[in-house]
Amino acid sequence: MTVIRGATTIAEDQPEEIKKAVGELLEQIEYRNQLKRDEILSIVFSSTSDIHSFYPAKAAREAGFASCSLFSAQEPEIDGGLALCIRVMLFIEKNITPHHVYLHGARVLRKDLAQKFNVAIDGPAGSGKSTIAKLLAHDQNILYLDTGAMYRACALAAIRAGIDVSDEAQVCGLMRNVTLTVTYENGAQHTLLNGEDVSEVIRDREVSMAASTISKHESVRMRMAEKQREIAGKMSCVLDGRDIGTFVLPDADFKFFLTASPEVRAKRRYDELVAKGNSVDFEDLKREIALRDEQDSTRAIAPLKKADDAVLIDTSDMTIQQVLQTIKNKMQEKI
Repeated sequence: MTVIRGATTIAEDQPEEIKKAVGELLEQIEYRNQLKRDEILSIVFSSTSDIHSFYPAKAAREAGFASCSLFSAQEPEIDGGLALCIRVMLFIEKNITPHHVYLHGARVLRKDLAQKFNVAIDGPAGSGKSTIAKLLAHDQNILYLDTGAMYRACALAAIRAGIDVSDEAQVCGLMRNVTLTVTYENGAQHTLLNGEDVSEVIRDREVSMAASTISKHESVRMRMAEKQREIAGKMSCVLDGRDIGTFVLPDADFKFFLTASPEVRAKRRYDELVAKGNSVDFEDLKREIALRDEQDSTRAIAPLKKADDAVLIDTSDMTIQQVLQTIKNKMQEKI
């Protein structure tokens, strides 16, 4: 007989959250241990005292684990204990080397099993890389590093100083006199320029175009890449950009390149800007994106291109959830 352990966490005590978490945990245990349902003798769950809206054992039954015995218990309240956590033990009849599975926030319970890893997601403007990177980081309970925000902050500094962003010498001189800081609060990245939080301001269209020009300067790219590697070297994180898999983190554990048709990308950006109350012309936006593509792909230093070992995903006709699930599946195949 073999005992396989696992644990996961949920965002809130809701039946659907519990069902989703239990299903995902058991699915991962089955996959990593190459189990068949009829090999499972029994499954024992325990949940922290803040989970009471639904029994994990019942969630397992509804997920199709009907041929084995199921049991749920509630743990006593412990000061400083992990919140909203579901633990599990599977008893199987065959003797194997078990692969225990700890997901999301429960990874802290077995740090020996949760190795640091980095995910690189590259692609042109409007391909969906930032949206997907944020969702993936949240799903994996790791850091999301918005590398584009760092270049945008540099561009904003140059605009405010009245500097020609195409003049590398002037930009480089300015960068020596500004302080760029990346902080995290409640899981969200904040980009600070000389102590000012510019996270929202840098999303302006003028800043976006200037950032593309500034990113062509070797001195700027080297400085940004060094800072990004420093952060990625300390913790698991998802980075999105245009040269993450080829230049910033060529040895990233997982690499993806997202793309979409120019029309789809322009429509996504158009909808985003209109939703923020901006007045934009769709045709002008298409031209801007085409220009940005040309600038990014033809720059001499670390141009936009797919890494040879990156997985290519065309998101044109895919929903956000479909793209996210595709990436998760590809990551799982590689583990």
